[in-house]
Amino acid sequence: MAARAHEKEPPDLVHQNQIFCETVRKELRCQKLHTEYGVNPLKRVHTITRKPMSWHDNIEEPADAKFLNLIHHAALEPTKKYTEPQTESQEIGWNTTPLISVDRTDRRLYFPCRNSEITKYMAAMWRLKEQSENMQ
Repeated sequence: MAARAHEKEPPDLVHQNQIFCETVRKELRCQKLHTEYGVNPLKRVHTITRKPMSWHDNIEEPADAKFLNLIHHAALEPTKKYTEPQTESQEIGWNTTPLISVDRTDRRLYFPCRNSEITKYMAAMWRLKEQSENMQ
């Protein structure tokens, strides 16, 4: 292996200061100062129990209607919050109404094998087993 002809020199204080100044300039350019805060409507608010003997926790304050509406709106289902689906995943289950109306009294839909020979045979076997267990 051939030795390197030119070794990299360590940066002196002037170069380190230039690198530091450039880093600070980049950070300041991308930095934003946020002064308005609010409740994240996508997360549920968990309340913490208060201390029973503290006087400032026992003061009753009037309910803020705007805050309560915001909390209740955040807890709604997406179909009640929005008029259209907001993501591709929501498009799959957005329309939940059935395409055809089904007669719920139609026994064929719910008990298709009730009258088959195998079902009758197994039901009789279970009854015989239960009767023999009750006699013992």
